[in-house]
Amino acid sequence: MAIIDFGGTKEEVVTREEFPMAKARKVLKNEVIAVIGYGVQGPAQGLNMKDNGFKVIIGQSRKFEKDWNRAVGDGWVPGKTLFDMEEAARRGTIIQMLVSDAAQRAIWPLIKQCLKPGKALYFSHGFSIVYRGQTGVIPPKNVDVIMVAPKGSGTSVRRNFLSGAGINSSFAVEQDATGRARERCLALGIAIGSGYLFPTTFKQEVFSDLTGERGVLMGALAGVMEAQYEVLRKHGHSPSEAFNETVEELTESLIRLVGENGMDWMYSNCSATAQRGALDWKPRFKKAVLPVFRVLYRRVVTGKETARVLSACGTPNYQEALGKELKALGNSEMWLAGKATRALRPKTEAKSFSGATKGVKGRGEN
Repeated sequence: MAIIDFGGTKEEVVTREEFPMAKARKVLKNEVIAVIGYGVQGPAQGLNMKDNGFKVIIGQSRKFEKDWNRAVGDGWVPGKTLFDMEEAARRGTIIQMLVSDAAQRAIWPLIKQCLKPGKALYFSHGFSIVYRGQTGVIPPKNVDVIMVAPKGSGTSVRRNFLSGAGINSSFAVEQDATGRARERCLALGIAIGSGYLFPTTFKQEVFSDLTGERGVLMGALAGVMEAQYEVLRKHGHSPSEAFNETVEELTESLIRLVGENGMDWMYSNCSATAQRGALDWKPRFKKAVLPVFRVLYRRVVTGKETARVLSACGTPNYQEALGKELKALGNSEMWLAGKATRALRPKTEAKSFSGATKGVKGRGEN
């Protein structure tokens, strides 16, 4: 493992140079990887492994016609590389649990009966294992329990793979029944196209992931955007102006600079007025939201957020209710303004994005 200095703290990471694809193929040469679920991460990880030359099959319920048809459209062949979940789990030596967290609880009795000694049970999120008291997902002692958690959506995992960049992933071994759990885990991380892999535990991964999703990555980001947009609109700014100053400049310019070179570099390449304002107001925003993040983290650690997910996402009409919530979000003035703004972007830019995602459309999140 390479030792990297992350801001004064040294960490170990695994790179493609240390664990090349040839080594991954050697480790997994006798394995059949059964990807269970073809909704969010399943398509990306399954297709990446298939393209890299690994033996992959898909397990998907025919009941979910949209996902089954998507798998067929992506080239998986019913009866050969596409099966119902139980049959795929029975055939696989590595079973990748890539259905939603709530669905993992529902299908666990079916999957558990297929876990013969020496198989590996793979996750991309620590949810079901860490909160086993609520999910009931308790693996037998004679199987490996491992995790590779890409730091991005299924769409990003596939898109970055096609571009050659890869996406960073964390990895963890919860249970080593065979003595090969770690090498299996790392080989799978390379097989799905990770840029590099960094070690974690199931518990640390799920605590950070649930906090991040509800916080900066999605919940806080959307909430802060809505607050600024609302203030600008209330003071007479047009929807176009409010959206551009709130979202468009962030997503199309500034955040790209942060991703390429860091926040300090982005600040140093903005106007003096912008620099000064950002540096003065950053501490005030931190002070305002820090108590919210403390509450959020406590709810994650104590399992309250887990209870909320299992309760809400497990109801029969959840997809219908979710559709209404997302429709309300999409039909809000801010995001309707966003739709109009995106339509006005230069056509060359649109072509560039489309080319970067060729072959990915429809394979991300539901």
